[in-house]
Amino acid sequence: MKYLHTMVRVTDLAASLDFYCDKLGLVEVKRTDVPQGRFTLVYLAAPGDEDAQVELTHNWDPEEYGGGRNFGHLAYAVENIYEICQHLADAGVTINRPPRDGHMAFVRSPDGISIELLQKGRALPPREPWASMGNTGTW
Repeated sequence: MKYLHTMVRVTDLAASLDFYCDKLGLVEVKRTDVPQGRFTLVYLAAPGDEDAQVELTHNWDPEEYGGGRNFGHLAYAVENIYEICQHLADAGVTINRPPRDGHMAFVRSPDGISIELLQKGRALPPREPWASMGNTGTW
């Protein structure tokens, strides 16, 4: 058995690609338009780790998707949790659960999917402004 991908439905493909690729840093590895089914599939992966993919499914006809929290979350190991959180915050992404412990943070995609960011290896020493930041919204 081999892990292939996780699928999440997205309402705005451009906004989702901006979040996952331009802000979070994933890369597009494959795209398939299915006109007869009226949907597009876009596969993303962390650079150098194409074995673990996220499949964005964009249905061309508008649909209402519930909260996103019932999905759970996607998780990525990062080289420096403070740097990625600062990069995301500077790009306008709300840090829902700041990396107060130097180990874990949560953000949400434009469709409300929780993304967990975990520090590779040992936790970094607590650092301001993150150490004293409270949670924002849900994660």
